[in-house]
Amino acid sequence: QLQLVESGGGLVQPGGSLRLSCAASGFAFPSATIGWFRQAPGKAREAVSCISRSNVTTYYTGSVKGRFTISRDNAKNAAYLQLNSLKPEDTGVYYCAAEQVAYYIACPRSSSAYWGQGTQVTVSS
Repeated sequence: QLQLVESGGGLVQPGGSLRLSCAASGFAFPSATIGWFRQAPGKAREAVSCISRSNVTTYYTGSVKGRFTISRDNAKNAAYLQLNSLKPEDTGVYYCAAEQVAYYIACPRSSSAYWGQGTQVTVSS
């Protein structure tokens, strides 16, 4: 059964840190491009960070560059997003997505990706 399960969200004060995890099963994880997306209340879902299937390239949206770090462990079928120096505008539901492709893509595409159920991140004092 194909699954992506996120964990690690929570309530944190501005300036704090969280580490999100995405546990994958049911598909060939090493061959998938992985992305972390977030959706804030009243806003469209956006790609926050992505990592290619070969670990060659990473992508970060401008607002998180220098604060967030994406990584993956193919041996554990897991991906991670380290969130540092969190700001209230980082609040939202964070989703892990995976897309298996035989060629390079920067981020999973919404229509083709597998999605997790999301984990809530709230940054507030």
